[in-house]
Amino acid sequence: MNWFSHWVDRLALLLGRLNVPEETRPLVALALLYLLAVAAAVTLILLLLRRKRRRGAQAVPGALPGEGEGPSGPPAEITPAEGFRRGLAKTRSSMAERLGALLGVGRGVDAELLEELEEVLVTSDIGLKTTRELIASLETRLGRSELKDPAAVRSALAEELISRLGEAPPPLAPASEGPLVVMVVGVNGVGKTTTIGKLAHQWATQGRRVVLGAGDTFRAAAAEQLAIWAERAGAELVRHADGADPAAVAFDAARAAKARGADLLILDTAGRLHTKANLMEELKKIRRVLEREIPGAPHETLLVLDATTGQNALTQARLFREAVSVTGIALTKLDGTAKGGIAVALRGELGLPVRYVGIGEGVSDLRPFDPELFVDALLPSD
Repeated sequence: MNWFSHWVDRLALLLGRLNVPEETRPLVALALLYLLAVAAAVTLILLLLRRKRRRGAQAVPGALPGEGEGPSGPPAEITPAEGFRRGLAKTRSSMAERLGALLGVGRGVDAELLEELEEVLVTSDIGLKTTRELIASLETRLGRSELKDPAAVRSALAEELISRLGEAPPPLAPASEGPLVVMVVGVNGVGKTTTIGKLAHQWATQGRRVVLGAGDTFRAAAAEQLAIWAERAGAELVRHADGADPAAVAFDAARAAKARGADLLILDTAGRLHTKANLMEELKKIRRVLEREIPGAPHETLLVLDATTGQNALTQARLFREAVSVTGIALTKLDGTAKGGIAVALRGELGLPVRYVGIGEGVSDLRPFDPELFVDALLPSD
């Protein structure tokens, strides 16, 4: 411990030069050494945690180029069907347990079973209106003696769900003249910026030129977040100062997209639903500006909804549908809920097709919606 005594003596000498009383110098020197040791330990812990977080981020499947590649190369691409199964794992597990008990071997198919099935569907966020329609159809089939066993009930339910979800929306494609314009709406916190970034990345990797418009000038961090995504995706960004007129951003973004020969223009918008009247008027104004600059724009008005909010997402969809011509839904965080049936409710109760679903954190986890794959992943078949 000679080194320790040496440093105590050195510190005591220094304290003497600072006119610290001689009798307190050893105690003060020990206290300073203790504080230095604690500071060093905290710094080391923070460095280790930072290193661990970096490694964790690199391990995320579907990370952007250069962010997810380890010694063995980039992660293997999973099929769309497997992607849906993974994304709906929580909902699938929940329904598997309840349907397994309900449609177990030896259980007769009768009105009581359908009544219990109705409860399962409602609590999976499929929606009361759609659930009642589903049960009515199953009751009709039961009356025709088509549902003779639990397996037939499961098969009929899958058919009815696919029928109500309708055909998968056609993929977004470049416009015949000028850029394709996608206006993205939704309340704050649902994942609008992330959805825009992932969509931009998908188009950019296909060799398309993408321009992003930072139309959410109300939220201070919105433009900065969009700038990060634009850089990652290789897209160009049009932005104004915080608090600027969003319609002015839409105007400049449309002009820039045309001048630069862009294939896709995605315009972000504010999501402050607590000032509903002002927000909806703002969105209408943005639509008028876009249409004036690019005939037919916006070609797609994509409403972003958080699947974990359940029936609240249905309420948000109603409000935005009243104000703007919503053409499709991007349902985010589907992997984070055990009630993935909200996709069925949106189509069944509002007639709004789900165009994209977010089933993970990776950039490739924004998937085009496929009703058949969705239902196959939603309903356990074993």
